[in-house]
Amino acid sequence: MTYPDTRLFIGGRWQDAADGRSLAVQNPATGLEIGRVAHCGRADLDRALDAAQRGFEIWRDLTPAERSKIMRRAAGLMRERADEIARLLTQEQGKPLHEAKIEAMAAGDIIEWFAEEGFRLYGRLVPHRTDIAIRQMVIKDAVGPVAAFTPWNFPINQVVRKISAALAAGCSMIVKAPEETPASPAELIRAFQDAGLPDGVLNLVFGDPAEISNYLISSPIIRKITFTGSTPVGKLLASLAGKHMKRVSMELGGHAPAIVCEDADIGLAVKSLSASKFRNAGQVCIAPTRFLVHSSIKHAFADALAAAARDLRVGDGFADGTQIGPLANSRRLAAMAEFQQDAIEKGATLLTGGNRVGDVGNFWAPTVLSDVPLEARLFNDEPFGPVAGIRSFDRLEEAILEANRLSFGLAGYAFTKSLATADILARRVEVGMLWVNSPATPTAELPFGGIKDSGYGTEGGPEALDNYINPRAVVVANV
Repeated sequence: MTYPDTRLFIGGRWQDAADGRSLAVQNPATGLEIGRVAHCGRADLDRALDAAQRGFEIWRDLTPAERSKIMRRAAGLMRERADEIARLLTQEQGKPLHEAKIEAMAAGDIIEWFAEEGFRLYGRLVPHRTDIAIRQMVIKDAVGPVAAFTPWNFPINQVVRKISAALAAGCSMIVKAPEETPASPAELIRAFQDAGLPDGVLNLVFGDPAEISNYLISSPIIRKITFTGSTPVGKLLASLAGKHMKRVSMELGGHAPAIVCEDADIGLAVKSLSASKFRNAGQVCIAPTRFLVHSSIKHAFADALAAAARDLRVGDGFADGTQIGPLANSRRLAAMAEFQQDAIEKGATLLTGGNRVGDVGNFWAPTVLSDVPLEARLFNDEPFGPVAGIRSFDRLEEAILEANRLSFGLAGYAFTKSLATADILARRVEVGMLWVNSPATPTAELPFGGIKDSGYGTEGGPEALDNYINPRAVVVANV
């Protein structure tokens, strides 16, 4: 399948940047340029802002039923086109083709769920205290045009969560999608266009992230900011939004602890955690990274995890049997080497992996390190790659303290056969999402987001719609 050049989508029309600029898109499996993506400037952003305002004025006045019909049609188109979209996604992002198709298909489920949830944005009637007021109401209005900023690791999933909640609430949106992986989110937008979404309700731009974010956030048209990415960038954008009193939701970085208790099913733990750790070459914000294993089973667990890692097949996402694709770029290869070297110099033991695979593309062998000291970078900075670090604990309290030591609080994992222990972990581990005896299973109906430095707001469940709604009190007096 030929990889297309990706254009901007503004006011219902696909177009090149006003000044003709574009950026190269590379395949991370080969390092070769496969296409171009339009690089917008301020003139393009001004058109997008004007279109988003006009689109909002149309979309907010449609009934939930009318909005739902369009969204459901878009969901159906994503499913129909999943094979073609998956091939684009694998070319630009590198993940195995079957994982790319899962991401494209899941987009249909997310859109469909929010299309129905839009019917349940209920207000309420409040009893009045005096005979002056005859009706007190709480009504919920769409917050307005939204600016969304999304990353390259899940270029469809991260966009569709934001779009679906915003549209269900009645908002319009400008999406600043990743320049590294532009074609697959463009196809998501195209599905909405072909489903009959009014012009201007969705707009798509690419270009310089700092320039775009500064310009959109400072615009009086934009009323809400939603961002997925690193904690430092998230804090910068939240600070900028605060200067303009813009509402913000942030899904930021993590450093997920995985607590494997003395009574854990080791086979289940290894199967679940290896799947969550090495999916998408470890480039997952909710991937387990700090493996905290009871000392009585640490060696057995470490050996089994290393064996599972060695069995994984690394290669081009289009090759049969590939389970792990490339990292995003050569900088990530250097980062993996640095994390590993630092851990070993501080006393860790390399059990498997620890090397680049081949000399073409950005492939890194699944890596497992044992006895990683707390001062190692691997236990303090998010590796965002296929590197797992293990250390032991003797008391559950020690594991909980380590799990909560860092400022991150996105996701966590735990394995135990004790319901009492599971209850303690559920109450004490400070994360926005905790999976017990399970791999990561985020779905549209569950909250997806973190606490502490991992952000605020959520992109799943009914709670996600709250980010796009202004609740207002209306009192009608008796005259």
